[in-house]
Amino acid sequence: MLTVSTSARAFRQLVAGVAAGAVLASVMLAGCNKGGSAKPAEPATTAESSTSGPTRLTEALTHIATAEDAVRANDKEKALIEFQRAIEINPNLTTAYMGMADIYRMDRDYEKAELRYAQAARVEPKNFDAQFYHGLMLHLLERVTEAIQSYLRALTIRPDDFQANLNLATAYYQIEENAQALSYARKAVALDKDDGSARLNLGAIYAALGRHQDAVNEYQQAAELMPLTGELLLNLAESLANLSRFDEMANALEQAAKTHPSAAVFERLGFARFRLKDYAAASTNFQKSLDIDADYFPALNGLGVSTLNDWIGGDRQDGSLKERGVAMLRRSLQLEPDQPQIREIVTRYGR
Repeated sequence: MLTVSTSARAFRQLVAGVAAGAVLASVMLAGCNKGGSAKPAEPATTAESSTSGPTRLTEALTHIATAEDAVRANDKEKALIEFQRAIEINPNLTTAYMGMADIYRMDRDYEKAELRYAQAARVEPKNFDAQFYHGLMLHLLERVTEAIQSYLRALTIRPDDFQANLNLATAYYQIEENAQALSYARKAVALDKDDGSARLNLGAIYAALGRHQDAVNEYQQAAELMPLTGELLLNLAESLANLSRFDEMANALEQAAKTHPSAAVFERLGFARFRLKDYAAASTNFQKSLDIDADYFPALNGLGVSTLNDWIGGDRQDGSLKERGVAMLRRSLQLEPDQPQIREIVTRYGR
């Protein structure tokens, strides 16, 4: 009998995307929590001291105060103009760069925000918010390696910041430096044991390291602390599969199918049912996956292999089953050529 094991690589790619997406959602939340609007003007720091005399510094700070009033009145255009005028008078005013960057960040103009946070960080390297938010913008712009450097600088200023540790763990995970990611993910959980996203993140990193029992433990704790999202249930199911706990895998996916149906959920549920030798249910779920996404190649693999098994189990009498099974596997190879196991099956049975 053929086995359905050909979607593991595709699922690992999915899990990576899922985990990154989940924590980038928390990154976005951080963007709201750490300062939703431009910060009030403060007395000039050393970095903000004027070289053109107190009168010019006072003028610059007046523009900042006017900008802050405009922010409170939701007049972002005026605020940006006033912050820019302050910078033209004194290019060392961290507060003005941060104010502009915050406005761009809130408007999701991450490229402009990144430039202004970078300027703030250059003017005042020991400013945690400047370093953290510069990293955040780089992260959202998918400049992950650069984001890591900014997060590291932020953590030299404030080592116990929860969000910086969580984001840094996520960034290392995204570039598959999972050993590095682990220490920061653990630190984030230690800093806030009741944060579900931190538990989900740590679980995904354990799974990437092949420590699936540890991953399951974290996912189960995350399930008690956050809504049961499709991402969480998929990750839990995959680690349970790696532990050969297919009944529990199927239970998690049945719940996901009710609340968060997707091609990936039904394909994984088909896999679980196949491993439990419930072949009819396996085929049904593979087909449900394809009903959602006709080009989801892991489900084409699952249904193709199941159909070939039906042909083999029927003493190879019904040639149409063989033709349908091989056709689905060929379609899968068109979508994703790098599948040596599937190619071998097609070579064997596709004559």
